Amino acid sequence: MSSTQLISIIPLLLLLTIQSITANEQPPQPPKPPQKAVDVVVEGVIYCQSCGDHGSWSLTKAKPIKAATISVICKDHRNRVSYYKAFQTDKNGYFYAHLKGFKMSHNFLDHPLHSCKVKLVSSPIQSCNSLTNVNYGLYGAPLRYEDKRLVGSNYEAVIYAAGPLAFRPATCTPTIET
Repeated sequence: MSSTQLISIIPLLLLLTIQSITANEQPPQPPKPPQKAVDVVVEGVIYCQSCGDHGSWSLTKAKPIKAATISVICKDHRNRVSYYKAFQTDKNGYFYAHLKGFKMSHNFLDHPLHSCKVKLVSSPIQSCNSLTNVNYGLYGAPLRYEDKRLVGSNYEAVIYAAGPLAFRPATCTPTIET
């Protein structure tokens, strides 16, 4: 083959190569709809345990505490605190803790069910402000998944539960049974 024939074949081969590449390309895909933001929420109730139930986990005669403070603490898979925030209860002792800014760096190990706990912080009632370990409120109550979600057009929240938790009176007057 002469060099002039080779020079004329090279552009033809390049053109065929380009055509075969473009023939295998996929048509452009439509843009994906925006992902819903999935928020994490923890809810529960804080009580004042009655003196009669002191030393147990019973909340039979317990009363809800308005403006009690709890904290939500989450640790990553390396046991480092990745989230901390304190929340207060409403007039019914109920707290709704929206973990705004909570992020998981590892989908399984940093999942809220594994990494987050709720702890008692303080009670505004002077006569009922001693910590108890009812449902592990002293050392960190684990979260429970109860299949609750809030769903909107561009919003979704997964709601976990913790507790119920309780404070108790520091001193209880002994009752004399007759």
